[in-house]
Amino acid sequence: MNDLPDTVRHPNPVDLHVGARIRMRRKILGVSQERLAEDLGLTFQQIQKYERGANRVSASKLYEIAKSLRSSVAYFFEGLADTASEGMAEGGEGFVHDFLMTPEGLELASLFPRITKPKVRRRILELVRSMADDEDVGDDEA
Repeated sequence: MNDLPDTVRHPNPVDLHVGARIRMRRKILGVSQERLAEDLGLTFQQIQKYERGANRVSASKLYEIAKSLRSSVAYFFEGLADTASEGMAEGGEGFVHDFLMTPEGLELASLFPRITKPKVRRRILELVRSMADDEDVGDDEA
């Protein structure tokens, strides 16, 4: 019945971003998926799907999530405009989402804003760039 070719469906970049922000906020507060699910009357599997961007979060559910995680609804959209351009520049719309889905990425994302000195932030960025460049060189040698 459907004349469209069989294609793999990818989550919408906005859903990926909102899901990553839900996960980040939940982890920062030390809330388990089970506890958040219980607060919302859902299963933890549903929370997992929201966080992966596999399922879209309705406006009313996002409002409940924000209330449960003691944040504003706007929090889940912060950085979205930056994500669209930066994520695409790095090779895909899921770049930021993939980064935030790793334990290290999540910890870096939560700790980096606490560094207030611009010079220290720049030096950390330079260090990470240098290490990434070394990784790229190492890939060429393999």
